[in-house]
Amino acid sequence: MATKPPAGDPVQDAPQVAPPKHAAAGLPAIGYTALVAQQQMGAVRATRTLLKVNQKDGFDCPGCAWPEGDKRHVAEFCENGAKAVAEEATLRRVTPDFFAAHPLSDLAGRSGYWLGQQGRITQPMYLPEGADRYEAVTWERAFEIVAEELKALDSPDEALFYTSGRTSNEAAFLLQLFAREFGTNNLPDCSNMCHESSGSALTETIGIGKGSVSLEDLHQADLIIVAGQNPGTNHPRMLSALEEAKRAGAKIISVNPLPEAGMERFKNPQTAKGLALGGQKLNDLFLQIRIGGDQALFRLLNKLIVETEGAVDELFVREHTHGYEEFAAAARAADWDETLAATGLTRAEIEQALSMALASRRTIVCWAMGLTQHKHAVATIREVVNFLLLRGNIGRTGAGVCPVRGHSNVQGDRTMGIFERPAPAFLDALEKEFGFAPPRHHGYDVVRSIEALRDGKAKVFFAMGGNFVGATPDTEVTEAAMRRASLTVHVSTKLNRSHAVTGRRALILPTLGRTDKDVQKSGKQFVTVEDSMGLVHSSRGNLKPASPHLLSEPAIVARLARATLGAGSTVEWEEFEKDYATIRDRIARVVPGFEDFNARVAKPGGFRLPHAPRDERRFPTATGKANFTAAPVEYPAVPEGRLLLQTLRSHDQYNTTIYGLDDRYRGIKGGRRVVLVNPEDGRELGFTDGSYADLVSEWKDGVERRAPGFRVVYYPTTRGCAAAYYPETNVLVPLDSTADTSNTPASKSVIVRLEQSATV
Repeated sequence: MATKPPAGDPVQDAPQVAPPKHAAAGLPAIGYTALVAQQQMGAVRATRTLLKVNQKDGFDCPGCAWPEGDKRHVAEFCENGAKAVAEEATLRRVTPDFFAAHPLSDLAGRSGYWLGQQGRITQPMYLPEGADRYEAVTWERAFEIVAEELKALDSPDEALFYTSGRTSNEAAFLLQLFAREFGTNNLPDCSNMCHESSGSALTETIGIGKGSVSLEDLHQADLIIVAGQNPGTNHPRMLSALEEAKRAGAKIISVNPLPEAGMERFKNPQTAKGLALGGQKLNDLFLQIRIGGDQALFRLLNKLIVETEGAVDELFVREHTHGYEEFAAAARAADWDETLAATGLTRAEIEQALSMALASRRTIVCWAMGLTQHKHAVATIREVVNFLLLRGNIGRTGAGVCPVRGHSNVQGDRTMGIFERPAPAFLDALEKEFGFAPPRHHGYDVVRSIEALRDGKAKVFFAMGGNFVGATPDTEVTEAAMRRASLTVHVSTKLNRSHAVTGRRALILPTLGRTDKDVQKSGKQFVTVEDSMGLVHSSRGNLKPASPHLLSEPAIVARLARATLGAGSTVEWEEFEKDYATIRDRIARVVPGFEDFNARVAKPGGFRLPHAPRDERRFPTATGKANFTAAPVEYPAVPEGRLLLQTLRSHDQYNTTIYGLDDRYRGIKGGRRVVLVNPEDGRELGFTDGSYADLVSEWKDGVERRAPGFRVVYYPTTRGCAAAYYPETNVLVPLDSTADTSNTPASKSVIVRLEQSATV
């Protein structure tokens, strides 16, 4: 049997600290996977469930969006994927009795780890105005409450419909359809906080806001650059792809302010070499860059390529690109001294990277939040595209752009229309298919949604999954904004911080998870997802649902739409709930690339969406070609006596979901309130290893934002740079500190000072 959840909240600011590891996975990963699975599910249930993860006849892992190859391993999951599955398939339950025993004030004082460990929510719960406890409510009454609030709004734009990346294609399509028939484009989603910068840059430069590579391309690349990404913690299955690329002769450069065990050596737990023979060394070159210096690095590399005779693919540039001369002039102006200051690198390191780039005919650049969450993030990713365009590395096998997405269907949600700034062509297709006129004005993204709640311009907040309060910046501002809402609604499987920070009234609507069997009136259903590389495939849960009172996400949206829109709706919501194939039929007529959706997704492994730059070297941009760009080089300026802080994940978490209190690869055990500081910086600032500091962010608005009681850990970070886990440090990120163009919170470049802690 599974163990009971923790009775008390464990201390998180007194960790044990050991030296960081220099290899990832191996036997410890197997042992920890087995331990977590046993604790949450029990041995028999764990074995049966894990053998279905990411299989063609199974369910898609609710963790990251890394793709699977055509040939699947019997254990097609990583340690963190197993943790995600275990928490969803847990035998622990949160019943109405739990809520009766825990008033809102108690829940608000609990850690995210403790809340998540309590188990699956079993019934709809309602918090009446003025009450201090959630109480059980029927589904009918829950939908009545939401409909009452929505219909009482002065404008549809006073409602916000947030979406997490775990939402299926079918549920996402229905949610955006309901929001637009209701009359708003207020569809903020988790993309606004992560890869919005990637989408903005790629849409402008190559015409489609998605990566251009496949898993097979990684295996065939000559050079793979992994910039601003920690695969060993955030996308562990990527290490297997990098291992295969190395075996085929690829070179790998990692660009990161922190050394990462997974990029140093990978001990593949599925092979004898990984378990017994020391594994595979991955890095050929580690560029330990200063936070935010990536644009300067790629600009200088581009200068050196432009100035190297024969290095530019002139035929590709002439036939397929626009703006080369303006870009080349800006590149030639790049300055060595400024670049060395911006990056913290040496001339020899940059020259070695250049040599590797020039020796490669097929180059891929992978990136994640380390590039996307800065003020100049969009310009940085444009510079990465410049780097690839120079040598014709888009639309070539083994080459291209590879933004590595987080949530397992975050890319699919955007494809389905979850976007506050929809393309006119998408709205035209909706109008033609469903017979109503969708709104044409832009809606609110995540940051603007918080501002709207804060300013009284939004009153109802509806979240399809996720942990909005825990994921967003400027925690105190966000929580105050949420409490101004008249109603907050969360479609959830488990508890998180957002359930304790409510509007005047609140609802928790418990839903089926990926592992749960979904049976509707037409029979057993499946849903679909899109992975990080544009493959669409089915996902089928096989476990008995955690409670008979759960509804699926498509059913929740369909019933809410009927309750709100009534007989005036032009959409056949009841049919969509009965049979998800009817949803896919309508998607096929609205979303390009999904023609004959039901037949194509029925094939094992699904199908790949078209990608014009990759497939045809056709670039659907305003110029009809791939666009070189020439933005000024930017990098953060840090005052003396301050550090540049990046927020990051522990190995024991996935986004805001905390699986445990260890960060095995970084040597942290039993705690989360730590700040990783270069030893020389620590000594200069007067903080010894093991002392405690308050982190205080400094921003142009003059407001003091403080995160108290962090243990200082001497760590081999880049000089002048520090790191600490989110969501604990989200309080330090100002709401208006965002990326230009994308409006993504700049969580990877926060100027902080350290003060002696008075709380420890």
